[in-house]
Formats: sequence, C-alpha cells, structure tokens
Amino acid sequence: MTDPLYHTDAYLKEFDASVTAVEGNAVALDRTAFYPSGGGQPHDLGLLASGLKMWNVTKVRKAGAEVWHEVDADLAGLGDLIGLKVHGRLDWTRRYQLMRTHTAMHILCGVIFRDYGASVTGGNMEPLKGRMDFEFETMRQEFVKTIEAKINVEVAAARAVKVKSLPRAEAFAIPDLIRTKINLLPAGIAEVRTVEIEGLDLQADGGTHVANTREVGRIRIVDYKSKGKINKRIEVEIE
Repeated sequence: MTDPLYHTDAYLKEFDASVTAVEGNAVALDRTAFYPSGGGQPHDLGLLASGLKMWNVTKVRKAGAEVWHEVDADLAGLGDLIGLKVHGRLDWTRRYQLMRTHTAMHILCGVIFRDYGASVTGGNMEPLKGRMDFEFETMRQEFVKTIEAKINVEVAAARAVKVKSLPRAEAFAIPDLIRTKINLLPAGIAEVRTVEIEGLDLQADGGTHVANTREVGRIRIVDYKSKGKINKRIEVEIE
C-alpha cells in the first residue's frame, strides 16, 4: 500500500521512500508525492534517485492501493530492488501549474453551480489550460464574458482552499457534494476527500490544489462551443 503524500501536502516537492514492488519498468513505493492520473488531472513527472542511480519518472498510475512510477530505464538487470531507498523529486513547475489549473476549474465550476445551477458533464486539464462541459442549453459571447468576470472576482477574493477527509456517510450528507452529472466515486470507498473554496465551493475531489485562490492567477475563457443539445464546453487558460 502506497501512502499518498500528495493528499495531505500538495506543496511537498521532495520525499524519501522505499521500493515495495517492481513490474517491468515501473516501481511501487511505500510513500509518494507523485500524483497519479485521475479526476481529469494529469500525472506528475520528475526524478527518482538512489545513490548514483537516477531515473526519470515518465508516468504515474494508481492500481488498487499501489501507486506505480514508470521510469525511463530497464530495471530487469539491476537485481532485486525491493527495499531500495529512493529519493523522489517532482517537476515542481509542472505540478504547481497543475495545482493552479485544478483550483481554477473548481472556481469555474463553483461560480456556474452557484449562479446557474448547472452540473458538470465532463472535464480535462493540462498545465495552465483546461476545459469543462456543463449542462447548458445555450451559451453566447456576452454570457461567457460575464462568467469570466465572475470567476476572476473569486480569484481576487483570495479565498482559502481547504482539504478534509470525511467518513462516507458524513460526506454524502452534504448537499451537492458531487458536482459531476455522474457520481464517479467507487462504491466501496470508506472516506471521501473534500476540497472547499471557502465561501464558494465544496466538492469531493482527489486532486492537488493551491492553498488560496489568489495563487491561481487570471483566468481567461479562450473558447466555448456546443457539444450537444444541453452540453456546452468552456475552455480556459491561466495567465
């Protein structure tokens, strides 16, 4: 089982860990700050080092209770790596950009839900850009400009962003905790991680975020389009 350090400290840039399993060119660790792909947020990149050996982490994925780190090396010829002590270092520029972007998406989602009651039907992100689909019948340029102004008010408001872990029953007693049209939380999950933008938004979420909306920077809506009769896409970039 991998201890997901990214869930409790999104600002952790480096960490020490031990290899618990090896599969091809991937290692599982007992603890990690590397975020695996999930919830629309891409996986982290970075380095793993042990002594004079150093590997680039090219992909991070979660499988059951393990987080696997794929590296740019053939590990087969290195002998038994179980128990090997490694030092991990994130590509912090990329991670911090993703944290800013993910929080920006929550600001967008929070404003639209608060003011228009529209559910999210899909989304994705890259560093400093992302898109979200909402259950809207129509969307016009003036309406989009209004949304852009509103979300940047929330950035400037410097709202605190807080993360908690709640028992499943307590979490699901919170109205509108799930903002996506379909509840993607596994049925057997015992605790639900929540991300709250104080005074604006509270959602179930497993990603990494900045601690204050002011860190996001200016959000620009760069495009919008129809993806169906009641499905409209908003694309954003972060300055």
